[in-house]
Amino acid sequence: MDLIEKLKILQNHLNVGNLSKVIEGCSKILKKTPDNPFVLNLCGLALQKNGQADASKKYFIRAIDLEPKNIAAINNLANSYKSLGKIELAEKLYLKAIDLNPRYINALNNYGNLKLQLNHFNDAKDLFKKALSINDTEITLLFGLASALQGNGEFDETIEILKKVLKIEKKNASAHKLMSAILNYKEKSKEANDHLEEMKNLIQDKDLNNNQKIDLSFALGKALEEAGHFDLSFNHIHKGNFLKKKKINYNIENEKKFFNNITKTFEDIDFNHFKKQKTNKKIIFICGMPRSGTTLVEQIIASHKKVYGGGELIYLQEAIHKNFIQDLKLNKQKIIDKAGASENDLANNYFEKIKNHNIDAEIITDKAPQNFRWIGFIKIFLPNCKIIHCKRSPKDNCLSLYKNSFASSSMNWSYDQADVANYYKLYDNLMKFWKEKIPDFIYDVDYEKLVSDKEEEIKKMIKFCDLEWDPSCLSHHKNNKTPIQTVSVSQARKPIYKTSVNSNDNFKNHLQEMYKILDTL
Repeated sequence: MDLIEKLKILQNHLNVGNLSKVIEGCSKILKKTPDNPFVLNLCGLALQKNGQADASKKYFIRAIDLEPKNIAAINNLANSYKSLGKIELAEKLYLKAIDLNPRYINALNNYGNLKLQLNHFNDAKDLFKKALSINDTEITLLFGLASALQGNGEFDETIEILKKVLKIEKKNASAHKLMSAILNYKEKSKEANDHLEEMKNLIQDKDLNNNQKIDLSFALGKALEEAGHFDLSFNHIHKGNFLKKKKINYNIENEKKFFNNITKTFEDIDFNHFKKQKTNKKIIFICGMPRSGTTLVEQIIASHKKVYGGGELIYLQEAIHKNFIQDLKLNKQKIIDKAGASENDLANNYFEKIKNHNIDAEIITDKAPQNFRWIGFIKIFLPNCKIIHCKRSPKDNCLSLYKNSFASSSMNWSYDQADVANYYKLYDNLMKFWKEKIPDFIYDVDYEKLVSDKEEEIKKMIKFCDLEWDPSCLSHHKNNKTPIQTVSVSQARKPIYKTSVNSNDNFKNHLQEMYKILDTL
């Protein structure tokens, strides 16, 4: 078998995901012909797809050394750097690839996704539009543009792009799900009614795969609830959760062990013992259970003229995992040692990543909800920062979680009534622990109070953040400067409303398993 035939076979293996065969086959060829750029690139791609981004780099770099204008290898190397969090290097390489070929769609798409990751939605829009001017039927590009438009709060434009997707792929459940998140079915507009009927018909299609069924089930659950059909809505929500849980491997017991490990690590740590470490920017951490109002609170605070809304940043968790977690356990001695060190590794790692966002403001919000787990770390390593803790009625909060499907695997506890309620208990107990240890460091925002007495509660929040009063905070829904990439995107772009308070009453007959656990709080 000649080399061309071997490469065709390896390419086919790559296409169907037989990555180990590609890596093995390429390695054999490279022993005989180590300077083949195509094989080097192919091997790098297989390693990259196998989650070995760091190992893939040397193959792409070698391919580029041999062929400096190897645009595919340049683009792939950029993807590896992006996966490794080396954003600046990735950006330079995407720009180099686009400079070599301004019509290279892969680089335009990947660079657009990087801009989405950084919440630079206008830049992302430009890149996706440029790529679509070359191929206006490419679904991934249309979705990229839709995501950028949605993040900017340009909902009408988002819907128009999604309609284009559905014209090309009628059964694209992801497009239906995103459209359902934006449309308001309560208003019973023709557009909303037509879309609801379209989804009702599509869910009957026997050829749908499980992923399509999951997306459509959650989309229909949302639409039917707004249309007032609560029992029918719950049937779809339940089905979506059942299928999603079946698909994932989740055990709440692992979560219980980790939460217990957090409290044991910090229970006898004296937070006042540590010298305050200076940081170059002030962060307002907005945390709590997901779906507890964190997005709304961020929109309010980030409406202030001195504050930049950072959105859900993953950098604190990354820095903690890098410095203090080994085998899913916190290293207490390392925390104590690094807390007393002259170099603040956690803060340095955190702020280094924030640099990639090109944020000029001195005050930034970080609203990754599950940062509530890391409050002890914030107190030690970022003591001049602020923590706002969002609380919501447990039953409303847990229902809201159960009604939604999330992209992140960190939310795998949300697809079972018992798991949701038990996770809420873990969160509740941990917050009680932090409040007892460092009561003055955490400010509680009660969602129900916020929506019933907006002005008073907002003024108290702003005061806690050591900010002067800014009336713009009362018009948070007009704030388009803050990126939103969560399922709350359409709600957070509206004035404060009370309809989500006691929303669990509409589904109480279906939630007894959840209620039984929550009633023990």
